[in-house]
Amino acid sequence: MPLIPVTILTGFLGSGKTTLLKRVLHESHGMKIAVIENEFGEENIDTDILKTESKEQILQMSNGCICCTIREDLREALQLLAAKRRKGLLDFDRIVIETTGLADPGPVAQTFFMDEEIAETCLIDSIITLVDAKHANQQLDTRQEARRQVGFADQIFLSKTDLVTEAEKDALVHRLKHMNPRAPIRAVHFGDVPLKEVFDLFGFNLNAKLDIDPDFLKEDSHDHSHCDHDHGKCEHDHDHHAHGKDCDHDHDHEHGEHCSHPHHHHHDDDVKSFVYRTDKAFDPAKLEDFLGAIVNIYGPRMLRYKGVLAMKGTNRKVIFQGVHQLMGSDLGPEWAADEARQSKMVFIGIDLPQDIFKQGLDQCVVAA
Repeated sequence: MPLIPVTILTGFLGSGKTTLLKRVLHESHGMKIAVIENEFGEENIDTDILKTESKEQILQMSNGCICCTIREDLREALQLLAAKRRKGLLDFDRIVIETTGLADPGPVAQTFFMDEEIAETCLIDSIITLVDAKHANQQLDTRQEARRQVGFADQIFLSKTDLVTEAEKDALVHRLKHMNPRAPIRAVHFGDVPLKEVFDLFGFNLNAKLDIDPDFLKEDSHDHSHCDHDHGKCEHDHDHHAHGKDCDHDHDHEHGEHCSHPHHHHHDDDVKSFVYRTDKAFDPAKLEDFLGAIVNIYGPRMLRYKGVLAMKGTNRKVIFQGVHQLMGSDLGPEWAADEARQSKMVFIGIDLPQDIFKQGLDQCVVAA
């Protein structure tokens, strides 16, 4: 039996998550979807969708969807759904988990790595985060859970953009990209998203593609002629990083004070991303030791990370990715004859020491 694709849906109140969930549960879309409402003992905000007094209840919806509400263990709910599917008692093709009451999607994602029985049954397709454009800056400023949700996302849907100006929307998108350049950002109206843009995104696949929004790289380097500070102090390209923590100057303040380009921002978010690149091949043993060490030390603060690497001793790309302390790798396709063998990694996390990561990775390459 093929693995069941799982979509994890997260986002703060008012972001349109409930609207999207209602559509999944009631719209005539012809899909067979099991929706798990993950309440974890808290008051369920979606009482208009589903009322239940029992610990666990499965309801068959009129459009063929299944809604399962749980108050305790996600693992038990997944195993129950999978068992009923195997026995022919339930018919569904995919699962959506709404993380109501659990703002950090990390533990949900980890369930699919850590539990062998779940891993043999289900496969995460993507983590989708809905962001309320009107209230996002305040939520991101005050709630680490909101920042974590952005960091974990494979896809970000921006709702209520009609309630903000174009300049405010652009500034928010710029902020979100610096937190997570992997996730495409799409404006939606009250969670009204075509379902084909919700499912089969393959955001968790170990593939040879590292999706980093090209605008993330362009925006940091464009229009810097208007800035007063000296870019020559940095050892590496500004295209490669968000905030330049290993530079002599602080970009969060310098950009706000001296630059006239429209995308400057004053936010010093603890969730940030940076990209590391090198044209030299990695020494496999050194890299494995270093990645193992940083995951052991910084794993709880490492939200998502992924790399497509050129390794000494193989003509194939090596792909790795991880969530917190859990990391996996695989061999990808061969490097094409006309393709530059450039390793590229993105790290998204909470106050990660970019200089330590960069210096450590620099020590793992094969000497020319």
